[in-house]
Formats: sequence, structure tokens, C-alpha cells
Amino acid sequence: MTAVAARARAATRRTPSRYRPATRRRIGWVVLSVLVAAWALVLRPTALGGPATYVVVSGTSMQPTLWTGDLVVLRAAERYDVGDVVTFPVPEGSPGAGDLVIHRITGGDPDTGFTTRGDNRDRVDDWTPTAAQVRGREWLVVPHVGTALRSVGRPPVLAALAGGIAVVVVLLGGEKGRRDDD
Repeated sequence: MTAVAARARAATRRTPSRYRPATRRRIGWVVLSVLVAAWALVLRPTALGGPATYVVVSGTSMQPTLWTGDLVVLRAAERYDVGDVVTFPVPEGSPGAGDLVIHRITGGDPDTGFTTRGDNRDRVDDWTPTAAQVRGREWLVVPHVGTALRSVGRPPVLAALAGGIAVVVVLLGGEKGRRDDD
């Protein structure tokens, strides 16, 4: 086969890109910008001024609704009603003060306090959080993700992630340098 024939055959096997690289890069930035904006409006944590509170379920008090390791995203609401799954901090002076509790509202009112109870419990909680103390109502549950998030915080996992990111950065930096030299 001649060199011309080989080049012609190779050219027919390639599928031409629909967009030029610069256009693809712009599309990528637009998509990334939209995702970041959506995150900022909907999923940004309250610690960063956003509307969402994140809780990783620990324990059995909300089974079978929620299980240990589930990640629950809660959003602040104008009003909370009986039946809502909410989160609130354990009051000062109680064991575990400041820890977040995720339980269901079973009664009470927003001003004097709600009665709450875990779905797997026979009695109501000792605490009666007011609407001002409630951090949010269940909005999204992602099963088992909390377990993965907790394991990411372990030093060996963090070291592996940092190493992987460093390798990717070095490889991408090397690729960019080679392309610029061509």
C-alpha cells in the first residue's frame, strides 16, 4: 500500500469533531458555570451563606426511613409541619450539646417548640426546638454517601487523593506543554 493510500484510509477512519477545540472549551466553561451557579443557589451549605444543611445519619432512631451512613440534605423552610423530618442542634446543657439531631415533628408549634421523635422510637425527645432552632426540612436523601464521605476524612484516603490529584496535574501539565511545543 502506498503512503498516499494509507493516509487516505486513515483519514476516512477518523470521525471529524463537530466543534473546534476552542468552542468545546467554551462550552465546557459554560456548563461548569451553570453547575456552580446551581450549586450556589440550591446546595450551598449554610456555613457559606446558603440554604442547605448536610447531615450524615448516625444511629438507628430514624429507621426504616433513614439509615446510618445516609447523607441528608435539608433546606430551611418558612414553615414546619407535623410529619416533617427536620434537623436541630441538641440544646446547651444537654449531653451532646451542639450535635445535630434529625427526627420527625410529631406535634407542638413553631413558637413554644415542636415535639420530635425518631421513627424507630417509642417516646418523644426531651428537647422541643422552636422554628428558629430548626436548621431545615429533609429535601434530598442520598443513601450510603455519608459513609463514603466519612472515610474520605481518614489520613490514608486523604493522602491517596492528594497523590492522585498531583499525578493528574503533572500529567495534564506535561500534555499541555507538549501540545504548545508542536
